[in-house]
Amino acid sequence: MTADPSTSRSRAGAFRRPVPRPYARARVLLFPHGGGSASYYRSWAESAPWDVEFLAVQYPGREDRYSEPLPADMQELAAVLAADLPLDGPPLPTILFGHSMGAIVAYEIARQLEAAGEPVAGLVVSGHPAPALSRPGRVHLGSDEELVQELRRTGATNLEILDNASFMAAFLPVIRSDYRLSETYRELAGPRLRNPVTVLYGDQDTEVDSREAEAWREVTDGTCELRVFAGGHFYLDEHRDPVVEILKAQARAASRESAAGWPSTP
Repeated sequence: MTADPSTSRSRAGAFRRPVPRPYARARVLLFPHGGGSASYYRSWAESAPWDVEFLAVQYPGREDRYSEPLPADMQELAAVLAADLPLDGPPLPTILFGHSMGAIVAYEIARQLEAAGEPVAGLVVSGHPAPALSRPGRVHLGSDEELVQELRRTGATNLEILDNASFMAAFLPVIRSDYRLSETYRELAGPRLRNPVTVLYGDQDTEVDSREAEAWREVTDGTCELRVFAGGHFYLDEHRDPVVEILKAQARAASRESAAGWPSTP
C-alpha cells in the first residue's frame, strides 16, 4: 500500500487529517477494521461539515507506517494509539467510531481515556460483538491461502487486490496480525464506561448477531442505542451517508453541551 500524499498528519503519528477543519468545534476519531487503513475514511472526512473534523487512525504496519512493528495484543495497540493523544490544537469534544476490529480498539481507548480522567463524548461501535462476547478464532494460524479465502468471504478487501500476488505477499503479515489481535482479544476487568454508546450492525452480518450487539449495553453506565442496517459485515459501503450523519449529529450535540457548560466571562 502507498501513502496518500494529500493526507496530512496531526502532531502525533497515528492520526490523519484527510480534510482539515480549522474551525471545528468537535472531532470524530475513526478506527479502521482489521486490514484497513486511514484512507478508508477519506470520503467520510470530505463530507464532514465545517464545524466537525473527522480524523482517521493509521495503525502501525501499513501505508506510511509500514516499517513500524506490529503490536503484540489489542491492549498494546490501544496504548500506542492513546499515547498519541491529546491531539494538537484546542481540546474538543470527541466521538470515537470503530468498525469491526476498530470497534474494540475504540472501546479500549475510551477505557484508557476515562481512567486518565479524560472521558470521551461518545463511543460508536460497528460490526462487532460486545467485548465480553468477542469470538475467539484460529484464522490467524491458517495458511496464506486460508487467510485469503477468509478475506473473500467477509468482503473485507477488493478482489483485484486479492488476486495481486506481489501485493498480497507484503500485505498478508498485517492481515494475519490483525486477525491475531481480534481472535486472541480478551476484555480485562475494569470499571464500566460513563459515556453514551451507540451500536451499529448489519442485519445479515455473520460476525455479530442481535444478542451480541445488545450486550454492548453492559459496558457503560450511560445510555446505549442500537441501530440496525440492511446488509452484511460491510454494510458501511452502502450506508456510509447515514452513518456519517449519526457521527455528525453526535459530535454537534457534544459541542453544544460543551459550550453550554463553558463559564461566562466575569
